[in-house]
Amino acid sequence: MVAKKKTLVEKPPAKKVPVKKLTAIRERYTKTELLNELAAKTELSKKDVANVLDELSDIIERHIKKRAVGEFTLPGLLKVKTVKKPAQKARKNVPNPFKPGELMDIAAKPASTKVKVLPLKKLKDMVL
Repeated sequence: MVAKKKTLVEKPPAKKVPVKKLTAIRERYTKTELLNELAAKTELSKKDVANVLDELSDIIERHIKKRAVGEFTLPGLLKVKTVKKPAQKARKNVPNPFKPGELMDIAAKPASTKVKVLPLKKLKDMVL
């Protein structure tokens, strides 16, 4: 009985994806400048890009509105979620943090829903 030798199959070297050289933008874009830049880079019309951004805002609204899931994720970039804050009762004779020795009253606050935007890993890595 002769044992067969195992031959190693050499894999071709993995192709390296060229890293995009992105230049820093010195001033904040307006909505028109953003639409122009996206249209130029994606070869879409400005109208198409505007429609995509409008639809994205509609989708986000549908995710976070009342009785919805309450969370939207733009993959790799950010997460938008709603946080329910409970109602607070009125409080009397609370020490005033700005004037020691003085007491103050705090009014009641109704329950509310806040929007929280969290950066995801890819967005955090862009800063480094």
